[in-house]
Amino acid sequence: MSAVNNTRFNSAVFLLTGIPGQEDIHLWISISFCLMYVISILGNSVILFIIKTDQTLHEPMYIFLSTLAVTDLGILISTMPTTLGIYLFNSREISLDACFAQLFFIHSLSYTESSVLLLMAFDRFVAISNPLRYASILTPVRIARMVLFFVLRSVALNIPLPFLLKRFRYCQTNVLSHSYCMHQEVMKLACSDITVNSIYGLSIKLLTVGLDSLLIFLSYVMILKTVLSVASHAECLRALNTCVSHLFAVLLFYTSGIGLSVIHRFGNSSSHFLQILLGYVYLLVPPLMNPIVYSVKSKHLRSRIIRLFIK
Repeated sequence: MSAVNNTRFNSAVFLLTGIPGQEDIHLWISISFCLMYVISILGNSVILFIIKTDQTLHEPMYIFLSTLAVTDLGILISTMPTTLGIYLFNSREISLDACFAQLFFIHSLSYTESSVLLLMAFDRFVAISNPLRYASILTPVRIARMVLFFVLRSVALNIPLPFLLKRFRYCQTNVLSHSYCMHQEVMKLACSDITVNSIYGLSIKLLTVGLDSLLIFLSYVMILKTVLSVASHAECLRALNTCVSHLFAVLLFYTSGIGLSVIHRFGNSSSHFLQILLGYVYLLVPPLMNPIVYSVKSKHLRSRIIRLFIK
């Protein structure tokens, strides 16, 4: 009997979903997604190339920005095959193992992005509150250790997810509401008790995204306190202006991510379209907007990009 069950498990597939009711315009939707992916991949690749080749940009802020670009590229590569497969070829099927692998990379990279945003907040805090010791505090070795720690944290916390899901049999509907796999949705399709998965998923979310967002908030409280103590109004505005691009990235990432988590756990059928929309905003819009926002706000980066394309 167990052999039969295992066979059913290994041969089962999930069906991914695009935008329900819009099948007749999938070709036009696919063109939009292709443009988003091309612009996002090109933008983040240009950021990485410029930071790597320009020695003057080998500073903590730009090192963290390059780490953010690598993370965004990873998220794009993780979601692109299934998303474009649905809209271009109506290819909805995904095997269990492929689904589990995809959700592992998506969650690991998302939590890593949250950690990178925290490191960037710490960078701004040190630069504003203690500028004379900025270079001695954020040394290349210390930066590498912090990035490595947070990457390993994300990977280690998400490694159990595929194994926790693999022990289930999926006897309910096999239709997912996104064009990619996410743990909080896949586990609901199991015909077994998912209490352990639910508690563990919520716990790692709180330990990563929850803790990171709290520390980012505290960092900006300290930044605001430092800035308000500055006598000159012009210096105050100049200091806050260096945080605008990071604040935009933080708000875009966390508002869509928290909204998606809330809808997954407490939403009803009427919020299905909003769930799909937030899913795309959460994973596809930050990689698209981050290079644009940082290029616009950083004069040095902007001038290097202009020189790269206009020689």
